[in-house]
Amino acid sequence: MHPAFARSPWFGGDYNPEQWPEAVWDEDVDLMRRAGVNLVTVGVFAWSLLEPEEGRYEFGWLDSILDLLHENGIAVDLATATASPPPWFSRAYPESLPVTADGVRLSPGSRQAYCPSSPQYRASAGKLARAIAERYGKHPAVVLWHVNNEYGCHVARCYCDESAAAFRRWLEQKYGTIGALNEAWGTAFWSQSYGRFDEILPPRTTPAIGNPTQALDFERFSSDELLACYLEEKAILREVTPDIPVTTNFMGLFRGADYWRWAPHVDVIADDLYPDPADPDAPRAAAMARDLMRSLGGGRPWILMEQATSAVNTRPANAPKAAGQMRALSYQALARGADGILFFQWRQSASGAEKFHSGMVPHAGTGTRVWREVEQLGSELAALGGVMGTETRSNAVLVFDWDSWWAIEQRGLPATSSYLSLVARWHAALTDAGLTVDLVPGDDDLTGYPIVVVPSLFVTTDAQAAAIDAAARSGSSVLVTDQTGIVDENLRARLGGYLGELQSTLGVWIEEFWPLTGAWARPGGIPVAESATIAPTVSVRGGVFAGGTSTGAEWTEALHLHDAEVEAVFEGGALDGWPALTRKARGEGAAWYLATRLDRDGRAALVERLIAESGVRVERPLSGDTGGPVESVRRGDLLFLINHGASPVVVEVDGTDVLSGASARGITLGQHDVAVVAVSVVGERSPATAPIVGASAQNA
Repeated sequence: MHPAFARSPWFGGDYNPEQWPEAVWDEDVDLMRRAGVNLVTVGVFAWSLLEPEEGRYEFGWLDSILDLLHENGIAVDLATATASPPPWFSRAYPESLPVTADGVRLSPGSRQAYCPSSPQYRASAGKLARAIAERYGKHPAVVLWHVNNEYGCHVARCYCDESAAAFRRWLEQKYGTIGALNEAWGTAFWSQSYGRFDEILPPRTTPAIGNPTQALDFERFSSDELLACYLEEKAILREVTPDIPVTTNFMGLFRGADYWRWAPHVDVIADDLYPDPADPDAPRAAAMARDLMRSLGGGRPWILMEQATSAVNTRPANAPKAAGQMRALSYQALARGADGILFFQWRQSASGAEKFHSGMVPHAGTGTRVWREVEQLGSELAALGGVMGTETRSNAVLVFDWDSWWAIEQRGLPATSSYLSLVARWHAALTDAGLTVDLVPGDDDLTGYPIVVVPSLFVTTDAQAAAIDAAARSGSSVLVTDQTGIVDENLRARLGGYLGELQSTLGVWIEEFWPLTGAWARPGGIPVAESATIAPTVSVRGGVFAGGTSTGAEWTEALHLHDAEVEAVFEGGALDGWPALTRKARGEGAAWYLATRLDRDGRAALVERLIAESGVRVERPLSGDTGGPVESVRRGDLLFLINHGASPVVVEVDGTDVLSGASARGITLGQHDVAVVAVSVVGERSPATAPIVGASAQNA
């Protein structure tokens, strides 16, 4: 990591001085120093000003602002400015504009109006990146390169002819021969066999369901094509400035790009995340996104590159963050491995599409709640230099897989499923129990984690199955949930009872799917009675659950035993008496299989069983009042305690609150309050009464 990042957590945000007259710049840097800002991102959307016409660069204003920032001790994350081509570019190269699956060519006038496969875009972006690198690579303010911005946010997929040609090249490199492609895609079905690669198109809008493997390969290709854009710019930056790290900003749990493939190429993992202040479950979802960022870097520190100080402007109604909520969510990121807390943006815009997106300096100026909270956070972070580079301790792992995400949401399946919802429920159950969770793609080494959860790994490769089996054999408690092991990487069904090689790991096989759903009210068909459209649930009976029963929703499977033990059965419905939850001793550990989707209480009870079975020690504070939702995460020798709720919570823990300097025995955390406690030993408590992350979750 760059030595400039060794003093204290990075604090600042996107700075867009080009939106303001130069008279404001001096005020900006004075306020930055007052707030404790030590890093700003500059130039993200400045292409049209840096290159007002093709080949003519205007750097004078950027020279001035970088000099001013450096003189005031503020480091710069300098962008290559390639996120939004200027009007002259789209006029000169209209073929570079992206095309939707329906054949509509999108117009310029907003941002990200380019096709990732466009040779004109890539050439012009590379020239601009080189010009910026050559001019500013030795500027003392520049400590980090910021390539593009939020790749795929608005155009994750382009279906134009240039993309079609690039897709064909990608397929030919992957498969080698058209025969191998036909075999992988199963093109004998519906007369789809290809004779040549140049017959293949992107999965544009078709009369009926398109080829599923073609669609999955296009998802993979599109992620790779965006990555190729990043890598071309990174190569230029590395050539000109080999010692300056390079980043680009991810977007949390983003469907459009397989971040596992991206992560090895990003020197500093960075994330943009905007939890909805009105959503009581937002802290849970944010915790999962932050755990993903830490995991993408293999545990290395990462940056929260963008968040809002208060309201955004992207939802139908945009609630502001309550007092303390921005601070609480910032500390959540710090606890889960971030070494930087930044915002979009420094000064709230007076014009343009995001003028109602909050900033560190709001429209109303510094006599505001938002500014006071910014100053408080900056002051506190400046005193937390000891957290830099320290490890967030994990004791559970969750398999998270983009191929399964893309495939399980296709058409033509037994039921429509939201992959992100299926995974997030289990992450929440683990964190609510006091566990800290790593995420992995599934074919990594899973041994060493006491608890391994594999939710709905629809696409399961042989390597993933082997890694899951090895974890159980080595002593892990492994939980696999429904719709895992259904297809291979080419979406070919796993024959012989699904699950593939996982049958021997789990000791079960699946005969048939039984989605829990009412009758479909087909458009234009005979009306269906209202009662028939209500999705039913099913009772699940077993000793693992409090009171002996739980509730399953959305999904059930007809599960047969090889050599597993039944832990719970379905009660009522089409599968009355069939196994719902099984367990098989496997080597030094155990492999569990769940054939339905439990409600929150059921998931919590099952996680408690896994904790007890695995013997993992769950360190957490004792709480005299569990009426409020408290998140507790250990990072290094610091225990972060975050109350995401509106009610005060009393927390008992021995140590010193480094934010206040007070003894931490019997802390009262107010609404959205935070304590950072220096501890050596944290009290143990029964997981059933542990503080939880976030507010009450919907039973799903």
